[in-house]
Amino acid sequence: MSTALISRTLRAGNGRNRCPDLVVEPGRAELKPKFHGAPRAQPIGKVPMNVLVLNSGSSSLKFQLIATELGRITKNNDERLCRGQIERIGGEAIIAVRTRNGLRLKFTASLSDILESLEYLVQWIASDESGITEVRSPSDIHAVGHRVVHGGELFTESTVITDEVLHGIEECIDLAPLHNPNNIKGILASRQVFGSNLPQVAVFDTSFHHSIPEHAYVYAVPYHLYRRHHIRRYGFHGTSHRYVADRYRALRSLTEEQTHVITLHLGNGCSATAIRGGRSVDTSMGMTPLEGLVMGTRSGDVDPAIVSLIAEKEGLSTREVDALLNTQSGLLGISGLTNDMRVLLKEQRDQDDPRVRLAIELFCYRARKYIGAFLACMGGADAIVFTGGIGENSPDIRARICSGLEWAGLKLDDNKNKRMVGLEGQISSSDSSLHAFVIPTDEELLIARDTVRCILDKPGERRAAAAENSGVGELTH
Repeated sequence: MSTALISRTLRAGNGRNRCPDLVVEPGRAELKPKFHGAPRAQPIGKVPMNVLVLNSGSSSLKFQLIATELGRITKNNDERLCRGQIERIGGEAIIAVRTRNGLRLKFTASLSDILESLEYLVQWIASDESGITEVRSPSDIHAVGHRVVHGGELFTESTVITDEVLHGIEECIDLAPLHNPNNIKGILASRQVFGSNLPQVAVFDTSFHHSIPEHAYVYAVPYHLYRRHHIRRYGFHGTSHRYVADRYRALRSLTEEQTHVITLHLGNGCSATAIRGGRSVDTSMGMTPLEGLVMGTRSGDVDPAIVSLIAEKEGLSTREVDALLNTQSGLLGISGLTNDMRVLLKEQRDQDDPRVRLAIELFCYRARKYIGAFLACMGGADAIVFTGGIGENSPDIRARICSGLEWAGLKLDDNKNKRMVGLEGQISSSDSSLHAFVIPTDEELLIARDTVRCILDKPGERRAAAAENSGVGELTH
């Protein structure tokens, strides 16, 4: 798929390079223009930069607006101006927003595509209705940071988006055919909405895992398949694993070289990463996000021969088997009920359904198995860090995963573990030699910070300053 072809799928608009200043009239579906103000100069150094963080999907657009600069990053004093998502794009879309003061808003609008959704979002942010005084026109948004799922072997760190970079992201479409095209649409839509001069930055899910050694990322298939088709382990959730590892490092006042942890991102998608010396040395997801842990609807590790067997026995194509393993397996497939761990835990307490019990046991067993394997590969670790929707909010699942790891020196503090819901802190006893922590992830914050560093041309500071940048204090909401 060429960039030109993708560009033609976006709405042409009215030929402008930059959206006019707009305001939402209460009770009206349409957005009406206000006066046109002169564009503001790009903030430099110590002036807060309003960064719009975007995660573009096929029919959704997740967003956050974060005000930050190098000084705020160092003090962990970034300010989140709003966050939310637009869902059901292509019809009557649902826009859900949470403002910095905690106010939750929900409204609808007829939005045909990503471009129209982004225009609507920017218009709303710049309107009086949003209450975001820092943004009175689209020109008060100073940069856009994009989550890009796959950077292949081309992109080892976050980077400012140029035509060459955009072409490189396009070349990785074969590695992430469901995600990269949507990420590209978000980038092109941003160019149309803000103009080509507004800096945009791509932050890749895969880039954190580029430090994995060759013996850990090469599959034991004929080597020419790797050379020809780039078939290898890439890993995902890298932004999350990197954020929580750096945050752990800050909490413990460690250097990067002293950071030896296993991070568990447990949500609907799940992955584990072995981090030694602050760098990823192995991870559970592979060439695609299907490999590894049991997930909400993904199977995780299976015997590869199962694919052809299922296809033969069930009369399915390989594409249909791939869909089955990605969307009908995992917790949903085993339980036959749901992929929501909260529902499964309640169902087990209330009904003790054997398939529900099996799904939960399998989920926890696989996570514990990976912890043990990574401890062996790393030569030991100092802590296990839980993050993601399940990892941050389910003391029960954390306890089940940690049960049986006493041999490794992990002693869970039951009271600390039960209290740690949506909070940050240690859940192991003080006399553990292998500790356990809960650290809520914040991928959007890391994307905003990398955006600032890339624009200010501080690539060397992106990793070295990361832990200092997630140091004391809390992100202002």
